[in-house]
Amino acid sequence: MIENWPVADALAFLAGKWDVERTVRDLSAQVTGRFAGTTDFVPAADGEGGLRHVESGAFTWRGVERPAERTLFFRPGDEPGTAVVHFADGRFFHGLDLRTGSHVADHPCAADLYRGTFTVTGRDRWWSEWNVRGPAKNLVIKTYYRRAADSSAPAAR
Repeated sequence: MIENWPVADALAFLAGKWDVERTVRDLSAQVTGRFAGTTDFVPAADGEGGLRHVESGAFTWRGVERPAERTLFFRPGDEPGTAVVHFADGRFFHGLDLRTGSHVADHPCAADLYRGTFTVTGRDRWWSEWNVRGPAKNLVIKTYYRRAADSSAPAAR
């Protein structure tokens, strides 16, 4: 059994560069896509604090590989050590509290509901799983993060 690894400060833990592997399973169509790339958590330069999350890599769907990227912002949460995640355009995405080593978050998107589980399994490893259900989507999105060998950020606990 894998134990959760408590994190006292989510932003300090996430800071730095991570290697990323993701699977996206469309349960309705029985199709699986894959993403491989990196995520950099760097200080946000917009004056609001926290980290800018920049993900880039390649996504393969139905045999076609395309470049893929996204940006999120991880801001300090109301409670010490927690974070609040926003999309690049400033819209709220979800809260994040890793102080017990795991967290569950919900994000309504139109009529669909995204339910995310985040689990830290070690100083340099964590994963997320989003289950998306609704009239438009029936997905399972699993993402595995491993701190990149060239990351200069300290791993905080």
